[in-house]
Amino acid sequence: MGWYARHILPRLIEGGCSQPPLMRLREQYVPRARGRVLEVGVGTGLNLRYYDGDVELTALDPAAELTAKARERAASRGMNVELLGVSGEMIPADDARFDALVCTWTLCTIPDPARALAEMHRVVRPGGALYFIEHGLSPEAGVARWQHRIEPLWKRIAGGCHLSREADKLIAAAGFEISERMAEQLPGPKIATWVTHGVALRA
Repeated sequence: MGWYARHILPRLIEGGCSQPPLMRLREQYVPRARGRVLEVGVGTGLNLRYYDGDVELTALDPAAELTAKARERAASRGMNVELLGVSGEMIPADDARFDALVCTWTLCTIPDPARALAEMHRVVRPGGALYFIEHGLSPEAGVARWQHRIEPLWKRIAGGCHLSREADKLIAAAGFEISERMAEQLPGPKIATWVTHGVALRA
């Protein structure tokens, strides 16, 4: 891992992902996750402030340079969080272990999102919910063209982040039933701010 990935990228991710419109979406969904909860892609822990105090939270992310900040945040809030340094593509948990899943601005970066979603489907109980917020492919043809053009460079400077994935389609293809869905353009560069968010259930 290079100097950029250790020192610059975490600051860029923290700054970009903590903008007020994004935090308002986190506040809208994260408190709804109750019981045994798994957060996939915890990053620097920006969601931690929004969890209900009674949740039994497990959170995972393979990027140690990000989870170090998540550990600090959990400790400062007195939260008992099991933090695992692994990817969502291989979740170390029994089938149907969790009541709910949280995945925010994560599917864009996971190398194999289909495999990760299959794992999420496996570890959540029947009827359990996946609360998701993801950016992806714009419905505007001109913006979408630029997303495809820029994506190879973007992935290099943004830690593997893809601009052109369609999270809701990936989630549905994994066997989840989407019960709530909204898509909107958030403030900021259009190539990175078309957001889909909602709730998907394991049937």
